[in-house]
Amino acid sequence: MKIMKGAAMILMMVLSSYLYAQKTVSEGTLLYTISTSQSDNKASQPDPLSGATNTIYLKGSLSKTEMASPLGKETTIYDAKSGTGVILKEYSGQKLMITLTKDNWVTQNKKFEGIVFVPTLERKNIAGYNCIKATAKLKDGNEMIVYYAPEVNVNDKNYSQLFKNLPGLAVEYEFESGKLKFKYTLASIDLGAVPASKFDIPKSGYRVMTYDESRIGGKNTN
Repeated sequence: MKIMKGAAMILMMVLSSYLYAQKTVSEGTLLYTISTSQSDNKASQPDPLSGATNTIYLKGSLSKTEMASPLGKETTIYDAKSGTGVILKEYSGQKLMITLTKDNWVTQNKKFEGIVFVPTLERKNIAGYNCIKATAKLKDGNEMIVYYAPEVNVNDKNYSQLFKNLPGLAVEYEFESGKLKFKYTLASIDLGAVPASKFDIPKSGYRVMTYDESRIGGKNTN
């Protein structure tokens, strides 16, 4: 009986230390750098996304993902409470806003449904985090490799439909699209307060269309 009590106490201490060590992010900013390479291993070409970044702002149920590159900028603002969002595209001097209803959001992210991340025995230290390597098969048939930190979790997993089922924070991940291989690497985490205004939806300056209109090439000028 004493042995069982002792074992139970040790287990509770281990679990407590694990939970204490876990970091939950409910508000803050995640910054990823993006690089590309030729997936066919042919002679390297200039990186079209050289200097590109993917910045994710989090505040409760609100998230804003902003990808900036020499080609332009694309931003997604999402409210997990209402299930609605907008996509802002700024390319070649053109500014477009696509509005998404709750159903639109589900349709937009169907490609990420059912993704299962399979952890491996491989470990890697990235940006100071002890990461576990996992693999996943995407619906287009391509494989994704992700290194995640199990000790860091985002409070609202809806900020990323891709990593909604990942048991930790994606620190580095790569996948192929066409003839390019994309690699995202976490550069920093800022747990400082994010102003609510960061998630404001622009009221002017953009040509506006609904999600359905964007899929059929319709136009709606604001």
